[in-house]
Amino acid sequence: MSKGVQIAIGGVLMALLLGWYGSTQVSEASFAYYQTLEEFAAADGEASRAVRVHGYVADGSIERDVDAKQVSFRVQSTPPHAGEADGRMMQVVYASLETPDLFKDGAEVVVEGRLHPAESGGNTFHATNVLAKCPSKFEGQEPPGSGTSS
Repeated sequence: MSKGVQIAIGGVLMALLLGWYGSTQVSEASFAYYQTLEEFAAADGEASRAVRVHGYVADGSIERDVDAKQVSFRVQSTPPHAGEADGRMMQVVYASLETPDLFKDGAEVVVEGRLHPAESGGNTFHATNVLAKCPSKFEGQEPPGSGTSS
């Protein structure tokens, strides 16, 4: 086999591997930052895909199971301190005891993982990663002269 044929076969194999890698990354929703809880509930067929869902940790819902090495909690669509619970809740199981420092009741979180609809009679989201946000770091500044202070 000549050197030219070997290089051509190697090039075709590299192109196939890069194409396969690119297609698997696109199919895992790598371009979507996150969905709100309402968008996630409204989407059909999301059970088999890895997704990111945004919400707030419901007050008093965090349970740490040291023996199973997991944390379970509920995510709701509105902040608990807003006082308007709309009833949308999602049960989340995170298979790790290591949570972000800002993870607590009422914290704004983005959970990454998959929904398991048949588990324990309801929808349970199995998170592979939990991101907690600090709202004070992301608040926009008021434009000069907005007139809120006297």
